[in-house]
Amino acid sequence: MKIAFFDAKPYDRDSFDSVAKQYGVEFKYFETKLYEDTVDLAQGYDGVCVFVNDTVNAYVIDRLYEMGVKIVALRCAGFNNVDMKYAYGKVHVLRVPAYSPYAVAEHAMALLLTSIRRIHKAYIRSRDFNFSLSGLTGFDLHGKTVGVIGTGKIGKVFASICNGFGMKVLAYDKFPDKALAEGGNVEYVELSELFEKSDIISLHCPLSDETYHIIDDKVIESCKKGVVLINTSRGALVDAEALLEGIKSRKVGAACLDVYEEESDLFFEDNSGHILDDDVLARLISMPNVIVTSHQAFLTREALQNIAETTVQNIAEMLMKNKCPNELCYRFGETKDCKDGKCFD
Repeated sequence: MKIAFFDAKPYDRDSFDSVAKQYGVEFKYFETKLYEDTVDLAQGYDGVCVFVNDTVNAYVIDRLYEMGVKIVALRCAGFNNVDMKYAYGKVHVLRVPAYSPYAVAEHAMALLLTSIRRIHKAYIRSRDFNFSLSGLTGFDLHGKTVGVIGTGKIGKVFASICNGFGMKVLAYDKFPDKALAEGGNVEYVELSELFEKSDIISLHCPLSDETYHIIDDKVIESCKKGVVLINTSRGALVDAEALLEGIKSRKVGAACLDVYEEESDLFFEDNSGHILDDDVLARLISMPNVIVTSHQAFLTREALQNIAETTVQNIAEMLMKNKCPNELCYRFGETKDCKDGKCFD
């Protein structure tokens, strides 16, 4: 089984090579991303393995189909970069629905703590032997209200971490978790109430037409003054220009971003020797109350190993059994996990 592996990084090769031989899967690693100009590199392969910033649009899907490529194996949970409606009946799209919810949730809390306790500023100062405390005053998390949007595996872990800090947790999800609500530590509310009452808002939902720019100028205006926003999910959940204006107007007290709406040509690469053309991102990074990390919330040893194992298992199951429980299929106007192996019916 030969798979063309796009947007490959050294940490990918380490984790995938350790698993591939067990299942008879052979990877050819390409540093380039998958998009219209690179799709022909997949000629002669059984499938492609892609990540969050690879492009699997109608053109790419057509070329894969014409070349006899049967599988698009996502090594991530999100699939907003795949035209699922167009892929239906042409290629099997597999994903990793969960790898380490702890990795992402813990990174979200790390960003929050770093921001509100000014740890990043203190670190820079102390490197210059500046031990002044001026300007480093933070605030307690205990007793604060956090709004968690999306209570899947990651959202639930983040809520649990917040409970440990003594925070009140408000939550919103299109499909509320009854058991979570009955546990007494999380209160489900409507989005409007969550925005109005939360001191901190953390996003843990997928990107869809419904959640695109779920944080926009109107939402920011409805929030508490000084609200802290955390996004470790997908960049386009937040209108970056609206966020910038919210920070400039002092409505947003801080922003902790591991993802960015226009990240695809920037993140995962060393751009330190180049002029940044994205003025919005440049201005966000320049703000003293904004922390940006480069989509690294998933990057733990445990998560990388889980991603590699699940991705390779998905590929092996699909090629050997022609079905996989982690296949995505577009049916009845929405994308769902395939449980019966009939995604092409």
